[in-house]
Amino acid sequence: MGFCLSHAGLRALCLLSLYCYSFFCQESTKVGRGKKSGGKNGPVDDRDVRPPATQLMRAKQPGSHSAVKREKRLSTSSFPLSANRELQKLLALADVAPAEQEKLFIQKLRQCCVLFDFLSDPLSDLKWKEVKRAALSEMVEYITHNRNVITEPIYPEVVHMFAVNMFRTLPPSSNPTGAEFDPEEDEPTLEAACCFYLFLRMFLESPDFQPNIAKKYIDQKFVLQLLELFDSEDPRERDFLKTTLHRIYGKFLGLRAYIRKQINNIFYRFIYETEHHNGIAELLEILGSIINGFALPLKEEHKIFLLKVLLPLHKVKSLSVYHPQLAYCVVQFLEKDSTLTEPVVMALLKYWPKTHSPKEVMFLNELEEILDVIEPSEFVKVQEPLFRQLAKCVSSPHFQVAERALYYWNNEYIMSLISDNAAKILPIMFPALYRNSKTHWNKTIHGLIYNALKLFMEMNQKLFDDCTQQFRAEKNKEKAKLKEREEAWIKIENLAKSNPQVSVKSRITMSPFSIPMLLRLVCLDI
Repeated sequence: MGFCLSHAGLRALCLLSLYCYSFFCQESTKVGRGKKSGGKNGPVDDRDVRPPATQLMRAKQPGSHSAVKREKRLSTSSFPLSANRELQKLLALADVAPAEQEKLFIQKLRQCCVLFDFLSDPLSDLKWKEVKRAALSEMVEYITHNRNVITEPIYPEVVHMFAVNMFRTLPPSSNPTGAEFDPEEDEPTLEAACCFYLFLRMFLESPDFQPNIAKKYIDQKFVLQLLELFDSEDPRERDFLKTTLHRIYGKFLGLRAYIRKQINNIFYRFIYETEHHNGIAELLEILGSIINGFALPLKEEHKIFLLKVLLPLHKVKSLSVYHPQLAYCVVQFLEKDSTLTEPVVMALLKYWPKTHSPKEVMFLNELEEILDVIEPSEFVKVQEPLFRQLAKCVSSPHFQVAERALYYWNNEYIMSLISDNAAKILPIMFPALYRNSKTHWNKTIHGLIYNALKLFMEMNQKLFDDCTQQFRAEKNKEKAKLKEREEAWIKIENLAKSNPQVSVKSRITMSPFSIPMLLRLVCLDI
């Protein structure tokens, strides 16, 4: 037998469900806490009626009144702990005979492969942690200030030590939108990690370093694991990685093509699959220096990289996180090969944002950087579609977009290009400038538009007058067309009213399908 509940009944049922859920959470929390919650008969405070805390909810300490609502990011430093963590403090390298230093150095490197817990229990094993830290600091000083100390047996030990301490699987990102790193969420493990990055950098930069020996150990697998760490949420680690990868790229000629290929793969996944990666800005910064060193003429591989990888990066939502580095890479390519200007500008116009004004301002910034290095012969190829887009920007109701576009008229080189091609550009820009000088809501935009119109007038008075007359003629034509349309509708109404077969009610609710027929009749009559 069916039945229905009244509003009061539904409300009572909901309250009962919430009470049962609260009671269940309270009992679950008691069981989970054990002695901390007062045991079987112990008191339960307000915190015990919440759902059991997940790992992401533990950012807030019990009793804390922090107003931060976002979840704590996951640890990026989860390492398997070593079983035997008791380290013996070894002699200093300076205190042993030169013949014993290599053996002692290797012992210290192996000591540094012991892993400690810095996350869940940072105060544990403090004595042995200090032994490891001191050994690592001593080795950094040793390879920095001494010569002929990096012997062949040292290479595999150094690479293994770095891999054990730094290579790990990163957790899912809790920062999908690319927001800033919170320094309050600092991790002790990453503080210790800087010593390992410093050691590897000094190792690579040492005059004793021999790439021919190291290439057996710093191979493609090592590079791939290093690149995976660029997705770390900690910007300090990404900065260390950037320096390290740049040194490897400079030292190992055989790995250069592989490094570029793997960076391309990261970009492809970012553009077409995930749209999230924390290290895009750092990777682009590395590529900026690599592009700067490309030999001329550019290889086809490098041109494809520009057109198929760098330019599609403009369409990703999180462009603002890495746009300065991306724009620098694009401009570097155009300085190397000016014939790439047309495909680059046309791609920017293709990816031009339609509804995101801050992103549109970024595109305008990049476009001005491109125009600063453009060749006059290449400018002619793109001037018409380019200034059609600028005319739309000048007409934008978002004043920052219109303002940024009008600042182009303060750039001397761009003005020289416009002056040389005014016959093509002024007819495109004049309607947008003149119309918005009267209708735009922002007074600052009015001033900038008057400045642009004044420059055009001084540039070519006759052309300016011709554009003015043409604009007025177009306006008059529009007014005549509008008037003609209004008269046509009046005739339609009169024809409908004069039709004796149509009742008053049907006149009001006339089917829209009869309107085209009436329009044809009116046009024939006109």
